[in-house]
Amino acid sequence: MAELDRRTLLTYLVAAPTLTVALGAGTGDAAEAAVPGAAPEAAPAALLPDLLPDLGDVLIVAGLPTSHLLVLTVTEDGEAHFRLPRAEVGQGLTTAVAMLVAEELDLPLEKVRVSLDGARPELLFNQLTGSSNSIRSLYGPVRDVAAAARLSLARAAARQWGVRAGEVTTRDGVVRAPDGRTATYASLAAKAAATAPALLGATPKPAAEHRLVGAPTSRIDARAMVTGAQRYTLDLDVPGAKPAMVRRPPTVGGTVRRVLNADEVAAMPGVLGVTAIPTGVAVVAETFGQALAGKEALEVEWGPGPVDDVSDADIKRRLRSIAPPFLPPLLVQHVDGEFDFAPVSHAPLETNSAVADVRADRATVWTGTQAPNAARGAVAAAIGLPQAAVELHVVQAGGSFGRRLFFDAAVEAAQVSKAVGRPVRLMWSRVDDMRHGRMRPPTYHRLRATHAAGAVLGFEHRMACVETDFKHGLGDALTAGATHLPPINGAFGQVLFGLTVRSPYDLGVTVQTLGELPLKLHTGSWRGVYSGPARAAEEMFVDEIAERLGRDPAEFRRAKLGSARQRAVLDAALSMGSWGRALPRGVAQGIAFHEEYRSCTACLVELDARDPDAPRVTRAVIAVDVGRAVNPRGVEAQMLGGLTDAIATTLKAGLHIDRGLPLEGSYSQFHYARQADTPPDVRVHVMPANGEPGGVGELGVPAASAAVANAYARATGKRARSFPIRFDVDFEPFPR
Repeated sequence: MAELDRRTLLTYLVAAPTLTVALGAGTGDAAEAAVPGAAPEAAPAALLPDLLPDLGDVLIVAGLPTSHLLVLTVTEDGEAHFRLPRAEVGQGLTTAVAMLVAEELDLPLEKVRVSLDGARPELLFNQLTGSSNSIRSLYGPVRDVAAAARLSLARAAARQWGVRAGEVTTRDGVVRAPDGRTATYASLAAKAAATAPALLGATPKPAAEHRLVGAPTSRIDARAMVTGAQRYTLDLDVPGAKPAMVRRPPTVGGTVRRVLNADEVAAMPGVLGVTAIPTGVAVVAETFGQALAGKEALEVEWGPGPVDDVSDADIKRRLRSIAPPFLPPLLVQHVDGEFDFAPVSHAPLETNSAVADVRADRATVWTGTQAPNAARGAVAAAIGLPQAAVELHVVQAGGSFGRRLFFDAAVEAAQVSKAVGRPVRLMWSRVDDMRHGRMRPPTYHRLRATHAAGAVLGFEHRMACVETDFKHGLGDALTAGATHLPPINGAFGQVLFGLTVRSPYDLGVTVQTLGELPLKLHTGSWRGVYSGPARAAEEMFVDEIAERLGRDPAEFRRAKLGSARQRAVLDAALSMGSWGRALPRGVAQGIAFHEEYRSCTACLVELDARDPDAPRVTRAVIAVDVGRAVNPRGVEAQMLGGLTDAIATTLKAGLHIDRGLPLEGSYSQFHYARQADTPPDVRVHVMPANGEPGGVGELGVPAASAAVANAYARATGKRARSFPIRFDVDFEPFPR
């Protein structure tokens, strides 16, 4: 990361009585500007996977040219306002960033306000939220801009008192002179704004001086969320915006041929307009109840979609065909395994929604999106306006898991608003979200390990996957105009597979490959790109290798991990979870390990399968090393969320595809984990800080998924091959 004396000021806004500092990247040598990944002292042993970039590294490097286009304002009331160029979708990012600002600015956390920046095309890649990249990429730049603001305030006080800036100190929003005089940031904001910003010499604090960063901290938005005060997209008070809902086709990607009773629906109570858009037929009304009634009353002649003849059995057959069987090995023994995973809905609590106000010459859109620049470009293209005429505001969202990389609600709302000539508040129903939203694609995995004389000689993983749709926020690097580019799947998927799926073990010659099936299902990254099912399958297979070799699965993993850091995480989970302790018949432990985005985790679970119809995880221990945890409580929450996702999708939750449509229409069919499925005993241990932060948002699912499956196999004596294990039990499809 470049030092501040290598940066130049891009913008310094003087708007007394506030101090606003905006830093920009300098023109120094790019090689000196940033070295992605952990600090040298935190780097693990020199293993090849640790020397290769991951997807987070690639995004950090791509964002370097704009990484310091950040704006921090200290106001006349002594508060700090930071504009965050990322999305808050429940991952706790606003809290972690507020902690960084408060730490470097020497300001109480309760005086830091974080707002989400709207679409800023000049930021390119640097406004994409994904790939466990946000804290990794913002850790240095946010500290830099806050340190510059702190030094500006300190110098303003020093000038006022006629002392050297190095003689004053800052604490809790107050500058102190050597003789005891004090001045609040509020009183200094206008004076600091009247002079040039303190860029040179503004150095962030060393980690040893951190008082807030690294301390478990409750979320700054927690009270608002639990009291209902938090404002999500449909809570916004946009004058004149009327409720809108869309009648969608009976199959994924179906089209509208004609509306048979548009006039009758338009005459229903409260209905203000009926209009066809590319994805269905929208009804605008005075209330959502009237909009829902109107869209349910619509009679539509539908055109076919691209997957109308596709069902689960066909998908499984075609996936197996692109992951061909292994040939018999020569002169060595082998272990083979295969697994398949059903598609999984993102199913965020807040369904897809957007507010749009489209006029003849301009448009304004409000939505929760992880890719605001790509969303802005897509809206502009959909309604025929230049991008400069579209203003897109990012709103905090109630969950995502990758769903809000896509911006279909924003596009639909803009199309409906333009058609009916009024602002609209568009909401997807839960059925819409389950059936026409995004899903983790179904996958099939074929694995082989060769061995001789007790030693593993080679490991191969052939993964087959329905093509993942990447035509979303990755286009940010090319500005919003990326939405006009040709499809970027295919070879692009192969690249991302190589950047996100790696084995942490020394298993001899290791080969991991991806084959993609080009079905036009509504797929998307689900709490990870490929690592969720890919690494889960590998961790289940590691248990099989250990069993074949007569080794304890934990001891075998420990022997094959390549660094002291990895082994320390595994050892912590084994110790806290009392690996190998005596358990009743039908109850067993499972262990698994995962490393991604410069972080690693081990998960140990205990699963009770004495009632084979209701297997339940009763205990879980998670050890996690994320380098430097800005907010350990936030890391714990992310790992708990990953554990819950893993329990759900390993045991019960998935989507059935039948003739081009998911059969699930609500949480009643999509059996996501309930409170009763949550282990009563869960412990998360965050390892001591070392180096810079790693990624955590996508880290928790693979190891936890495999640990649950491995515990199930040991408890029942039957190794599951298809997931979720109880996919078809008690399943009744939602009416088509």
